[in-house]
Amino acid sequence: MPWRALLLSFFLLLLLLLLLGPARASGEESSPSLPAPKDVKVYSYNFRNTLRWSPVKVESGMVLYTVHFKTGAFNQWDEMNCTRIARTECSFPLSLNERLWTFVLRVRSELGQMTSDWVEADPFVAERDTTIGPPKVNSVIVSSDSLLISVSPPFESEEGTVQYKVSYWENATTATKEEMWVNNALFKIENLKQMTLYCFTIEIELMKYLHDQIPGLQRIPECYRTPMNETTRAVYIITTFTLVGLVLILMIIGLFFLSRHHKTIKYLCQPPLKIPSHIEEYLRNPSMPQLEELENYPEEALPDSLSVLYFEEGSKAYGDTLAGDTRSHSSSGESEVT
Repeated sequence: MPWRALLLSFFLLLLLLLLLGPARASGEESSPSLPAPKDVKVYSYNFRNTLRWSPVKVESGMVLYTVHFKTGAFNQWDEMNCTRIARTECSFPLSLNERLWTFVLRVRSELGQMTSDWVEADPFVAERDTTIGPPKVNSVIVSSDSLLISVSPPFESEEGTVQYKVSYWENATTATKEEMWVNNALFKIENLKQMTLYCFTIEIELMKYLHDQIPGLQRIPECYRTPMNETTRAVYIITTFTLVGLVLILMIIGLFFLSRHHKTIKYLCQPPLKIPSHIEEYLRNPSMPQLEELENYPEEALPDSLSVLYFEEGSKAYGDTLAGDTRSHSSSGESEVT
């Protein structure tokens, strides 16, 4: 009957559509003629998450990219504001910044009507896979025996979910590091030596569920020198002024002594008188022929006066004779001049 033939044709057409539908959808989703992106990976630093991949190179045209995501709870692909973009990365929107959710992302390349196969990244959980950076040091207040440090985490966190590991040491070759754990963003390193250079470094740990921790990166060491305390400073000032006062008093006493005894000091500082060697030899032996040479010396070459030093008692008479001769020569010289 005609209605049976019509019904059979309807069922055959419906069966054909069911068979061709998946093949057509698969053909629309991908095209093997366009290469797929490579190195697809989620990068996360301080819970700022980004999907990145290597660019697809073609001979002509600009390749665009589309990113989809799905969660572990809902197996359905959705767009994430990265549809037909030219850059090779896609940041997570704020609505997807859930640290405990499991995300799966995929990306494909597109050029005109051509598309590549979808490439999926590994499942991503922010609290498990993110890299935590070092904390920020807001301020350091230095005193003679302590360092008061204010820090803040590199990401938004709830109270009680982070703790800080602080390592500090004297800046010496044989220094031993001390460690302390603090839960507050404002803490103090105490019992330090005054006038000593101390260095410290800080790293943050995120407290997870079931008492697990995610260690963060360590901060670059910072060094500060502790000043002297007030008591030491007072003693130092008093000692300095006392020493300066003593030096001034000693200088005044020395100048007064020099002014009172400068003649005696001048006499003591003169070098000792030394008799010439030939005169000393003559005084030891008066019978030497030097006297005859002196008597036969021309009158015009004789000096006006001559002083003889006596070396021994026995040479006194001879000395007197020599003095008398000298006086006679002096008298005759004066008469000639007159």
